[in-house]
Amino acid sequence: MKDVKVLGSGCKRCQTVEAMVRAAADDLGIPVALEKVTDYAEMAKFGILSTPGIVIDNKVVHAGGIPKEEDLRRWLQA
Repeated sequence: MKDVKVLGSGCKRCQTVEAMVRAAADDLGIPVALEKVTDYAEMAKFGILSTPGIVIDNKVVHAGGIPKEEDLRRWLQA
């Protein structure tokens, strides 16, 4: 199971990224434990200054903006 965190304030972009992660994981058949992180101190621990951010298995894979679908799929499969 992949541990996935979506880091952000809860804005529309952050909600979109969360939905994208769920959809991609479901489509690929990859079980994920998805957590939304909205606490700025917690986000700072990952070094993310621009949101939304995506952390998979404690590795920052994306920060700032909405990722490309193919990138998200690749990160989940890694």
